[in-house]
Amino acid sequence: MRVIVTGSLAYDYIMNFPGKFSDHILADKVHMLTVSFLVDSMKRMRGGTAGNIAYNLALLGAKTSVVSAAGQDFVDYRNALDTLGIDTRGIKLVPNEFTASCFINTDQSNNQIVAFYPGAVVHAREVTLESIGLTKGDWALISPTDPESMMRHMQECRKVGAKYIFDPGKQTPRLDKQQILSGLDGCAVLIGNDYEFGMMAKATGLTEQQLIDSAPLTVMTRGEQGSRIYQRGNPTLEIPIAKVTSVVDPTGAGDAYLAGLAFGLARELPMETTGRVAALAATYAIEKKGCQEHAFTRATFLSRYAEAFGASMELKAALG
Repeated sequence: MRVIVTGSLAYDYIMNFPGKFSDHILADKVHMLTVSFLVDSMKRMRGGTAGNIAYNLALLGAKTSVVSAAGQDFVDYRNALDTLGIDTRGIKLVPNEFTASCFINTDQSNNQIVAFYPGAVVHAREVTLESIGLTKGDWALISPTDPESMMRHMQECRKVGAKYIFDPGKQTPRLDKQQILSGLDGCAVLIGNDYEFGMMAKATGLTEQQLIDSAPLTVMTRGEQGSRIYQRGNPTLEIPIAKVTSVVDPTGAGDAYLAGLAFGLARELPMETTGRVAALAATYAIEKKGCQEHAFTRATFLSRYAEAFGASMELKAALG
């Protein structure tokens, strides 16, 4: 079964601020906020939601396709995806434009301030899932990118009956009420972190519980507190985190989690196993600076899963 990943392809400019943002933001002055943070490091790395998710899916051995758009500076990035066996035919290359750029500033408490320049990625709306042969048997991931692209790809999924995961993520502030409700209409899975659920509730006028109830399967990630999986007709599953050797960079952990979730769903693993696969994938990302700098083999992943959660014969079979 194929997983089609839509979303952004970007270069991440990852910066670290040697302090806490909260120490420099005055609550009674936010109406005229002007603040500058002097960072002590910066590095350009491959990123973007679609690229990050596809990278982790490839490590897990999933058949993966990417649908997005990139600019004239994308050659090396595309070669890296091709080397992993990721199908890149659905990536539109836009001449005379740059690949999207994400500027991520992380403080000592792992809080983040992010600025995103879309660049070529807005042209993803010109790429159809039909052009890469979307079928009812595929899983599609609708991850954050240009809102018009997200809406179009969800419509295509509904048209052919393909199952899709709706992940508004960092685009939640840009999505209006009707766009969020459209994403919920027909999605197989809704996923977000606890803060994003709060933003979706505010935008739609729904309660968080109504949002949770709107999809057959809803996943809420909660940082170091783990995640919760809500499945209609079943008790809520509390998914613990996998032990982290060291917290180096939280950037990309959510995308890695989503890849693990999609892998488990595509391979029809038990939901508890699926959640724990997602948690372990996120742990690998946290332990390295950057979103695509970590690596594992399927054998080492299986071994570490057993150490963290106990052996799983279903996972062993899925990883081959």
